[in-house]
Amino acid sequence: MGIYLGINIDHIATIRQVRGTNYPSLVEAALLCEKSGADSITLHLREDRRHIQDADVEILRGKLTTKMNLEMAATDEMIAIASKIKPQDCCLVPEKREELTTEGGLNVISQISKMRDICIQLNMSNIIVSLFIDAQKDQIDAAKQCGAAVVELHTGHYANATNEAAQLTELERIKIMATYARSIGLQVNAGHGLTLENTTNIAKLPEIVELNIGHSIISRAVFVGLGPAIQEMKNLMIDARQ
Repeated sequence: MGIYLGINIDHIATIRQVRGTNYPSLVEAALLCEKSGADSITLHLREDRRHIQDADVEILRGKLTTKMNLEMAATDEMIAIASKIKPQDCCLVPEKREELTTEGGLNVISQISKMRDICIQLNMSNIIVSLFIDAQKDQIDAAKQCGAAVVELHTGHYANATNEAAQLTELERIKIMATYARSIGLQVNAGHGLTLENTTNIAKLPEIVELNIGHSIISRAVFVGLGPAIQEMKNLMIDARQ
């Protein structure tokens, strides 16, 4: 079974927003990502609009030739935007104003009724719903109860492990939970903190369908260019499945 790569382009928008310019162009970036091997384009429309803007989502929805994966908080405002734009995929993530990036998975257990209602609403717009969660059985079970078709396992704890033993422990947890999630009928994606140095072991897991990666690829692009940075990661993932 193959593995897909979703490219998160948030930090291209970050560069633009720092100066308040109309460049770099997100459309140009997204189309180059697709041309270079991206299987989907991820963008996170945050409540504080720190990088991606509403207009970006609207424009890109009509320009992408693969698919849009819209990351967003589970708020009424964001659900309304998604229902209007109708991205192919929508990934619900936790969000705090003060965080630099998403710091962990959703606590689905504490809000099953709310998440079920959101899944129903988005499904009515033909949007595939993914829940970004930690690799924990109770959260996976809760995601299943909510009617989500996909879980995206948070790999941040694995990526941020300070020694090999801790990283192997987190890898084993992800492996076991990916197998479990797949066994109960969920599609399994993964992402957060993945780099050229740590992605291979995650990409090897046969249950994982898609990896969503942004920061490390955009950072690498500073030195080698966006196209080569994407191809480098995509080739690494494909080789991991050989």
